[in-house]
Amino acid sequence: MTHPDPDAVLVVGVGACADAPVEEVLGLVRAAVRETGRGEDAVAELATVEVKGEEPAIVRAAAALGVPLVTYSARELADVTVPNPSARSRAAVGTPSVAEAAALRGGGELVVPKRKSTPAGRPSMATCAVAARPRPAAPDLRHHGDAEVRDDGAALTDLAVNVRSDTPPAWLKEVIAASLDDLAAYPDGRTAREAVAAHHGVPADRVLLTSGAAEAFVLLARALKASHPYVVHPQFTEPEAALRDAGHEVGRVLLREEDGFRLDPAAVPEEADLVVVGNPTNPTSILHPAASIAQLARPGRALVVDEAFMDAVPGEREALAGRTDVPGLIVLRSLTKTWGLAGLRIGYVLAAPDTIRALAQAQPLWPVSSPALAAARACVSPRALAEAGHAAHRVASDRTHLLAGLAELSSSGVSAVGPAEAPFVLVRVPGAAGVRERLRGRGFAVRRGDTFPGLGPDWVRVAVRGRATSDAFLAALRETVGP
Repeated sequence: MTHPDPDAVLVVGVGACADAPVEEVLGLVRAAVRETGRGEDAVAELATVEVKGEEPAIVRAAAALGVPLVTYSARELADVTVPNPSARSRAAVGTPSVAEAAALRGGGELVVPKRKSTPAGRPSMATCAVAARPRPAAPDLRHHGDAEVRDDGAALTDLAVNVRSDTPPAWLKEVIAASLDDLAAYPDGRTAREAVAAHHGVPADRVLLTSGAAEAFVLLARALKASHPYVVHPQFTEPEAALRDAGHEVGRVLLREEDGFRLDPAAVPEEADLVVVGNPTNPTSILHPAASIAQLARPGRALVVDEAFMDAVPGEREALAGRTDVPGLIVLRSLTKTWGLAGLRIGYVLAAPDTIRALAQAQPLWPVSSPALAAARACVSPRALAEAGHAAHRVASDRTHLLAGLAELSSSGVSAVGPAEAPFVLVRVPGAAGVRERLRGRGFAVRRGDTFPGLGPDWVRVAVRGRATSDAFLAALRETVGP
């Protein structure tokens, strides 16, 4: 055994029989980690072959260690050179050593070769091995889609930013332009606040208008006295960044690709007194059931639900906005995505009156401009709601078209997360960094995925656009990734 660099992270490869006890798997893993001279906090992930990715003992061992479970296909592991190959393993699952190959698949050095569990009175049911790899750089939580097009956006088709194309509509521009006559007066948000409240069927004292949803995250981080905040990832990174800037130590709950990035309420620790979750989630495009999110509510816990893209979901099914029966519920909405108002900055918070008062006290005076207030009133009008509903159905149709095109590239390793419900899709593309650059050369900007905690370098997020744009993008992607 080689003692790893103290700055390295540990990856534990695991194999187990179908009925292996979790105590046997977890005990074996912990013993192997002790051999390295490092603590369990050095373990970055458990890894195994796909066919073992649902084994209860392996899943529960990863949960007990608080690390993601990463799976690889047998084909991916078959090419990994291992020091202790097994013909039995190759015959059973297609790889010469599940434990060693899974530990080494992402690179690094094997520091604990294959170990078998040694239960009394019966054969071993589990194997593991440990590799050390350089500690990856922390995700850049402040990287957002606009960075992909900031310098040369004029030359690129923007699929990196999730603002609906061809917006704002002419009638909304006229409303905003008319508000400019009142710029000499200080902004008065009362009528806009009442309009938003009426839209959601709640009293006005349950509404706070903000300078975009991003400001709301800053207010929450500063105003709420959370001791154990947790953010459910992968999701929009600004909530965690705001919490860290305010001095909080932030826990992460990482949803797994193997589970379709779906929320398991039981994965959130009971100690959490503030939980942040997106719905539909950026960047995964997964729409969690409202009932699952409501299960996270507890007395004394703030449950923050980012519904910035909910108005792009036909019928806004699974929305919690307007609910007053869920304790501690705080819902954030944005008006910038559907209406193309990212440069104007307008959003709002829906919460209990005492929470709204606490957030308002943390706001500067006149935080929302008069043009933004005019836009807020207009965007919750009957005309706007009808238009948004039509747009949501159009986006759903365009998304289906994009997903069908992506499915045709599956032989090149391209796969999209589904079922997608937002105006963007999350796509796994082998060698995504190089693919992104080659796409730029063909005139398309997509959002890198590796800055989202829980995702790696093989992910990109692609905004849903009209079919002609999607067809042009798919043609460029096909040329980029090959047959």
